[in-house]
Amino acid sequence: MLQGIHIQARGHSGPAKFATIRLMYSARLLDHFETPRNSGEVPSPDAAAQVENPACGDILKLTLRVIDGRIAEIRFRAKGCVPSMACGSALTELLQGRPVEEARQLRRQEIVKAVGGLPKASSHASHLAMDALAAVLKQLKT
Repeated sequence: MLQGIHIQARGHSGPAKFATIRLMYSARLLDHFETPRNSGEVPSPDAAAQVENPACGDILKLTLRVIDGRIAEIRFRAKGCVPSMACGSALTELLQGRPVEEARQLRRQEIVKAVGGLPKASSHASHLAMDALAAVLKQLKT
């Protein structure tokens, strides 16, 4: 269960690790990680879903509220690696204000582009975001 801190990076601490992170990831990805957009939970959401990557243990939770067929508010909570948290943040930015039907058409590549690309070893983060999106949208009535 995700409690307490909204954002928690696993396996990255100390100045040497931070320098390595800066070399591995794009400036946009790091911006989403360091200054996450829409973190937290929507109070009394219309839909909520939490997914976990069983291979690495990363968790992403999405909550959202829909008004007049549009995503009026969307928030995320994440526990995992830097790219997973950045993809969660980027996903919420991409979906805020969009019609639900457009959200259903979102492609993984749009998330990857929004974070300025992902190293091949981090592609699981965009898949986790897409899985969370599919799960939360499944809960909405058509």
